[in-house]
Amino acid sequence: MKEIERMLDAAMTGSFSETNFDESQLSALETKFAHYLSAAEASSRNVAQEKDRIKSLIADISHQTKTPIANLLLYSELLMEETLPVSAKANVEALYKQSEKLRFLIDSLVKLSRLENGIISLSPQQAALQPLLESVVEQYAAKASEKGLSLQMQDTDAFAVFDFKWTAEALANIVDNAIKYTEHGTITISAVSYEMFARIDISDTGSGISETEQAKIFARFYRSKAVQEQKGVGIGLYLARQIISGEGGYIKVASVPGKGSTFSIFLPK
Repeated sequence: MKEIERMLDAAMTGSFSETNFDESQLSALETKFAHYLSAAEASSRNVAQEKDRIKSLIADISHQTKTPIANLLLYSELLMEETLPVSAKANVEALYKQSEKLRFLIDSLVKLSRLENGIISLSPQQAALQPLLESVVEQYAAKASEKGLSLQMQDTDAFAVFDFKWTAEALANIVDNAIKYTEHGTITISAVSYEMFARIDISDTGSGISETEQAKIFARFYRSKAVQEQKGVGIGLYLARQIISGEGGYIKVASVPGKGSTFSIFLPK
């Protein structure tokens, strides 16, 4: 038992290597155990190598697609500045919008792949929520105003444990959806502090989500038939949930069709 314990300790520290044994029954057991640990270590090495290959592939995809997409957007913008027939102008505008959609999709898939494969690790730290909420409002105030919407934030002294950059990404995806699916009214961001966690609410007065679809909206690439005419790829909420879950939190949604939705993000304190 002491020898098996020693072997386990060595395996856990990554320093295990098989040694010579005699021909007793205990040695037979030790040998089988050694073979098992050797196989487990080999499997662990294979997983690590596979992650390295995935990391390299993601980096290549990100690098190789960035320039062509940027060029598509650039030349589309240049064409839109030219004097073109009405039909040609509509085609150029469609080309620009599709290029933007492609850029968003590639960026989102790269972020997702990095998160899911552990290439990007979240670094949650205890901090105040006010600067986080202010950064999101600052990012989307102009977009909301262009659509005639009011984006409001209620001041808070709440704090939580979160990764500022990635939590801002999660909140931004939810606010972007709120703006996209709200035709008039107000989008409100607020926070409430409890003993063990803090809750961030993002409420809108938009089209709402039916009860049957509320459990589906966080799935990757899911898009409701009711919003097919709106641009999007159905990845924002999935990415938001992955980020918040990775920080030890979770997201809930409450919605009434035709009256709006409230997304609640719970973060540990």
